[in-house]
Amino acid sequence: MKNFVICSLVLLFISCSGNKDMSPSETAKVVAESLYQGDKATLKKHTTADGFANLSSIQDMFAEDKNSESDFKIVDEAMDGEFAWVKYSTAYDPKPGVFKLVKEDGQWKVTHNGPRDKGPF
Repeated sequence: MKNFVICSLVLLFISCSGNKDMSPSETAKVVAESLYQGDKATLKKHTTADGFANLSSIQDMFAEDKNSESDFKIVDEAMDGEFAWVKYSTAYDPKPGVFKLVKEDGQWKVTHNGPRDKGPF
């Protein structure tokens, strides 16, 4: 009986400590920081296949010190059904960037923003 109670408590803690759903702006922050700091594993986890291919191809141009502060700020955010757009600024780039996000497997992920995509900004 004692083992059953201990196992039940362990399972309860494990189930409560699972991944929380990140908002589009939280996902954008993680992607921007991993892009500029060269963290390909984190970048891949929070992007779609197309988004990863696009961002990883330009990642080496933006190499920054991993200990540097990104000073990530949300400039604007918009949602349209299954898509979200996040306009952000960082200390790494004087021009604000825009990420297009899509819900994939219940998680927001940055995807490729094509030239014909009409975002709200």
